[in-house]
Amino acid sequence: METRKAMDGQAVVVMTLLCLVWSLQQVGIKAVAHDMAPVLQIALRSGLAAMLVILLMLARRENLGPARAAWRPGLLAGSLFALEYLLLGAGLQYTSAAHAVVFLYTGPLFVALGLHFRLASERLAPPQWAGVALAFTGIVVAFVPGAAPAGAPADPRGLLGDLLCLAAGAAWGATTLVVRCSRLAQVPVTQVVLYQLTAGCVLLGAAAMLGQLAFAATPLVIGNLVFQSLVVSFASLLAWFHLLRRYLASRLGIFSFLTPLFGVLLGAMLLDEHVSTAFLIGAALVLAGIVLVSASGPLTLRFAARQKQGRVEL
Repeated sequence: METRKAMDGQAVVVMTLLCLVWSLQQVGIKAVAHDMAPVLQIALRSGLAAMLVILLMLARRENLGPARAAWRPGLLAGSLFALEYLLLGAGLQYTSAAHAVVFLYTGPLFVALGLHFRLASERLAPPQWAGVALAFTGIVVAFVPGAAPAGAPADPRGLLGDLLCLAAGAAWGATTLVVRCSRLAQVPVTQVVLYQLTAGCVLLGAAAMLGQLAFAATPLVIGNLVFQSLVVSFASLLAWFHLLRRYLASRLGIFSFLTPLFGVLLGAMLLDEHVSTAFLIGAALVLAGIVLVSASGPLTLRFAARQKQGRVEL
């Protein structure tokens, strides 16, 4: 029986902090990219975080039986996790960072749509469909205008980059769906995270060996790597999967639209990037969409009740 619930005050606070952390990872990777290749950064942080997860599992004396029984979906989720970052890195070679963020953050839409058709408890009501549309419109309004520098020549490969980043968003959504709808849903959170981090370290490490091994051990690079490993890949992933166990994934996923908005704000504060009026308008639209998707008011409840009449629950 489905026991996950709609977002409450605690979930909103935790998700806001997670979005802030996830946006800081983008700023950090960009800030040290000239001293350490992004794919190498992600591979190393995944490996270091995997070791932290193993130490935590040993301290808890966790039973590995559930993880062994779910090795197939575990490997699939881990491979999709690595694929997401491979596609994103490739896409950034051809398109702007702003376009990449827009298409990557279609991931929650893939999750919401996938779960709508897979699980009766995650079906979206009309107000929430409106919230999805409003949130995605806000992302487009906030990032697409001014994505390229004024007067810059158009790159004919930009469409390829956009498609690669869109595929990265789909891989992100597929990872969440695998975790949510397979035996991994009953596997301890630490073991699910370990599958992803291990696969990410191995696959991205192999990709980094193809010409992306540049590394200069500056204090900023080391500090960023510690933050990425300890906070982003270890603590935030554990917190995310704990939330997935307690709350409806479609609501959590749409809330993560705050991440690219925080990313632009932090980029303006820490990297002197320009924040446009379009961004402020888009931010308001995204926040309005989040309210609609996260709400569980009378319209949503009446729609859910009608869905249950004459239909077998999945």
